[in-house]
Amino acid sequence: MIKEKIKQAVEILKGKDIDMWLTFVRESSLIPDPMIDITVGTHSTWQTAYIITKYGDTIAIAGSLDVANIKAYGYYKDVIGYVESIKEPLLRILDKIKPNKIAINFSTDTVIADGLTHGMYLSLMRYLEGTGYEDKIISSERIISALRGRKSKTEIKYIKEAIVETLRIFDKVSKFIKPGKTEQEVANYILNLVRKTKLETAWDEKQCPAVFSGPESAGAHAEPTKRKIQGGHILNIDFGVRKNGYCSDLQRTWYIRRKGEKTVPKEVHKGFNVIIEAIARAAEALKAGVQGYEIDAIARDYITSQGYKEYPHALGHQIGRSAHDGGGLLCPKWDRYGNLPYEKVETGQVYTLEPRLTVEGYGIATVEEIVLVTDSGCKFLSKPQKQIWVI
Repeated sequence: MIKEKIKQAVEILKGKDIDMWLTFVRESSLIPDPMIDITVGTHSTWQTAYIITKYGDTIAIAGSLDVANIKAYGYYKDVIGYVESIKEPLLRILDKIKPNKIAINFSTDTVIADGLTHGMYLSLMRYLEGTGYEDKIISSERIISALRGRKSKTEIKYIKEAIVETLRIFDKVSKFIKPGKTEQEVANYILNLVRKTKLETAWDEKQCPAVFSGPESAGAHAEPTKRKIQGGHILNIDFGVRKNGYCSDLQRTWYIRRKGEKTVPKEVHKGFNVIIEAIARAAEALKAGVQGYEIDAIARDYITSQGYKEYPHALGHQIGRSAHDGGGLLCPKWDRYGNLPYEKVETGQVYTLEPRLTVEGYGIATVEEIVLVTDSGCKFLSKPQKQIWVI
């Protein structure tokens, strides 16, 4: 996978006419740059420069005791060691390549491109002072967003495998859920299944799974509580696993019937069906070249047109090595999202679609699916939930 991503990085640099991409780290196991996982595959102790150029060069400049390990992985053709200072070998490589643009990992909009610490930035600027290269520094945001977003065949395979495992666990938890169980009990049951399959949760176990039952639930990004599941509750679970280093992130919705209740209340049916239709409309419009806010607006406007309040978050985020994989979002033009709403969707990106709404007196209705952007539109990687699941 790392070989695939390095090759992809070279093509991205060519396409964006950026001469050099420099990932500059130290003690990377303690403070890892998000790019280490997909372009390096191992950690280093001393100041290390990982360089990829549009000409196909792959160069690592590392402390002498890190050299053998980096060479053993075999991802970088040239591995240069130093003892006293990285400055001299770094400047030597720069003078050889003579880059007009040097992309480094800082960004105000996307966390995956903001891995360079402030201290390392200051050190780099000190090394470059007076060389002219300090004036050629740009953000690597465009490179990283494309590299992280354009999933390779191996990456898509791994995401699909994580989705399969998640849906399998959802099937099992449906048989466990019943009135009287607490949110915490449902969450613990899921976590036990994750451990038995020797997987990891896609994010912090305290909030993965997130389990929300009834009209008084937190509704998102909170830990499961001792609140008991009761008849008349909508129950929502937000959950994913990490397998082979890649994540899933799905949500499913259940309705808990009251004693003697023969059918799901019409208010619940309506709310759930509005969510399903919002997802379908967004998926139909999702294709390469559209801007993220345009897709968000389709789902958002449909939900508000049906009499519900708009959801307080983005319609969808990219997924891959992390549940929130950075880069462009399917989100509204809110200040908190910076430039991300205007990023164009690209072929090979994998997004979630996750609108939500409140059904007054019952709880939160939300479904989260995962889709892959293709040349002709998008296709679902997850098997969509079409009917509310009834307990």
